[in-house]
Amino acid sequence: MPDTPNIAELDRIIFDELCHGELHERSRRCYVEAIEALAARGAQGVILGCTEIGLLVTPPDTGVALYDTTRLHVEAAVEYALAE
Repeated sequence: MPDTPNIAELDRIIFDELCHGELHERSRRCYVEAIEALAARGAQGVILGCTEIGLLVTPPDTGVALYDTTRLHVEAAVEYALAE
């Protein structure tokens, strides 16, 4: 989990910006900084657990492994739909 002081800002970005289709560079930097802080504490990967976060942060933004739950669910659904 991100540090407690960062959680309110990360939530604000989701609900006040991303949910309204707004993508801001300062918000991307805020998320990347939070991801890098998690990595500094030993995280080897970060789950992007809100569907909108993947719109803002992508693998080229950080060296930390990102697990975009939207992408993972879509890939699993396609694999399931195409299975015989």
